[in-house]
This record gives sequence, structure tokens and C-alpha cells, in this order.
Amino acid sequence: DHAGQSTIEVLNAKTGRTLWKQQREEKNAWATPLVVERNGATQVITAASNFVRSYDLDSGEIIWQCSGLTGNVIPCPVVDGDHVICMSGYQGYSAIALPLAETGDITGSEKIRWKKERGTPYIPSPLLYEGLLFYNKSNQPILTCLDSKTGEVLFGPERVSPLSNIYASPVGAGGRVYLTGRNGKTMVLERSPKFKVLATNQLNER
Repeated sequence: DHAGQSTIEVLNAKTGRTLWKQQREEKNAWATPLVVERNGATQVITAASNFVRSYDLDSGEIIWQCSGLTGNVIPCPVVDGDHVICMSGYQGYSAIALPLAETGDITGSEKIRWKKERGTPYIPSPLLYEGLLFYNKSNQPILTCLDSKTGEVLFGPERVSPLSNIYASPVGAGGRVYLTGRNGKTMVLERSPKFKVLATNQLNER
């Protein structure tokens, strides 16, 4: 997706042959497409400014779509059971939890599980870790944690100083959440609905 004619193209990975290609009415967006299987069909989900779209992997036809993100979408979609969560944080904030089982245009409908318009990331993707959704505001060291099913805020916005300028996506492992800033500092949190810092590590350069 870019300032010219945007497209989505699916290739045979062994031969490079184009299987299908669709024109897209989208401006700049950088989110990596998400491929997910549901009910015997494989969906290719793209997050962008006009619409989040689900394409049928076999045919290239749009299964469902929903508008609601801001411009320059970068965070990658994440799957939570039978829903997908998409975010953006450029010139506004947006997060939406969308059902994978729907068809057609579900924009503004009650089929959207939840929606948020505050404190979402510009460059980093969110971290979904066993029902908890962690994300920072814009590229700032301000962290929020939601219940991924309900959208309820469990903590935040919480300032995670001494980090600054977060471009890296958070990582979860071993019951911990790792946040890294461009100043070379990494903060380690407990995977918990409460904000609990376990450690802070410092590199000697940015």
C-alpha cells in the first residue's frame, strides 16, 4: 500500500507464479498481512486506513471488511480466538476487535466486539499474551493493558520510564513482558493485569 495504485498479490512460494492479484484503494500502510484459518477457509487479513479487509486465500475475494483505523497503519493484526484485533496510532488512535466469522461490510455494526480511541501505537505492534493485550501510545513510553476479550482497561496509561522512543514491539515469554526503548533500555514486567516492574536492563549505546 503506497501513494500510487496499491495492490495485494499472492504468489506460489516455490515458483514465484502469481496466483491472484487485487487492486486496493489504500494509501500508505505497512502492516504485515495476517494469515489465519477459520471454519475450513484461510483468510488473509490486511490492516489499512480505509478498511481492514479479509481476503479468501484461494480466490482473492473479500470475505469481510471494516473501516475505523487512522492513517499510515503499521501495527500488525493479532488473532484472539475467533476475533482479530487491529490498531493504528498516526494522527489519531484506534483499536478494533473484529469477528473472523462474518461476511460483508461490518463497519459501525454491533458485530464489532469492542473499539478504543485512545493511546494506541504508531510503529510497534501490540502484544497479545494469554488474554492480556499490551500496547504503548504512539512511540512513547506509555503502556496500557486490556482484557483482550472485553476491551476493559486493566492498567494504564502507565509511564514506563526510563524508556524513551519505543519503536520495537513488546515481546512476551516465560510469564514476562519485555519493552525496549531506542535509548538502549529494556524494561521487564510481570505478565499480569497489574503493572509490576521486575527489572530494567541497560545497554551502553542507543
